[in-house]
Amino acid sequence: MSRLPGSLAELAEYQRGVITRQQALAAGLASSAICYRVSSGRWQRLYPGVLAVFSGEPGRATLLWAAVLRAGPAAALSHQTAAELNGLTRKTAGLIHVTVPSARRVEPAPGLVIHRSARVLAARHPSQTPPRTRIEETVLDLSHAARTFDEALGWLSAACGGRLTTPRRIADAMSQRARQRYREAIRLALDDVADGAHTVLEYRYLHNVERPHGLPRAERQVRVVRGVRTAYLDSLYRRYLVVVETDGRVAHPAEGRWNDVHRDNAAATEGIITLRYNWSDVTTGPCAVAAEVGAVLAKRGWPGPLRRCGPRCAIARRIRPS
Repeated sequence: MSRLPGSLAELAEYQRGVITRQQALAAGLASSAICYRVSSGRWQRLYPGVLAVFSGEPGRATLLWAAVLRAGPAAALSHQTAAELNGLTRKTAGLIHVTVPSARRVEPAPGLVIHRSARVLAARHPSQTPPRTRIEETVLDLSHAARTFDEALGWLSAACGGRLTTPRRIADAMSQRARQRYREAIRLALDDVADGAHTVLEYRYLHNVERPHGLPRAERQVRVVRGVRTAYLDSLYRRYLVVVETDGRVAHPAEGRWNDVHRDNAAATEGIITLRYNWSDVTTGPCAVAAEVGAVLAKRGWPGPLRRCGPRCAIARRIRPS
């Protein structure tokens, strides 16, 4: 970059070593000089008209900038790629997703997925680089593309549970969209997310277990401080000193398991009973979970009654205090 014209060197540094042919020409570099640098191997062609001003292996940031520049003005990284950049997922997608203005036509390129939107300028973050969609827009893009509502709910939960945005901001962004898959379900789910249901499993506990079986309303994501440790309780029935924890992990690492044990032991010293349920419990046996939670609450003074969620509910009888 040291032999580039000053303005072009600064631009290349800002764009992680990537420039377009038009940018090089505008900075005063001759077309023949550009061709020589590419043909000699000093530069490399990443896409038609998009060049890396070095000869080594391009890194992830370089490839993302190249994709945006290939897509043209007002383009923004979006969907899974924006989720990666915004910390919404730790997974690096093999394909790079870019959204462009709806009127633009971009020639297909290996590794690129092009989306079109009439409101890309409003969806694009005003300052983050490389250019990308705002976190709320990213969540809604991924929810719109989700194969199931649970998948869409997972993106909402990850964004709000990770404190990357708020349910209100997502709702405001959704109100600006003419089309949004699962719109009404998302609107209702955002109320529960705002109330503390920060994972898909917590949402399922609320909708499959607590509400349909008439259990009392729990407090969600309750912050507790014990000594120097801070923990969050998924669902706390404070009046009855009962906590329900839901664990959606397929594998439960030893460290996490012992953290849970220590937290449960600490709660027990305060007279709190902790019940734990996994994905299978809540999604395939919600009535059995409700019966168990109801029985424990009843022994702690809950007047009930526990009700059947429907004609096929597995609860044989209402739970009343013994």
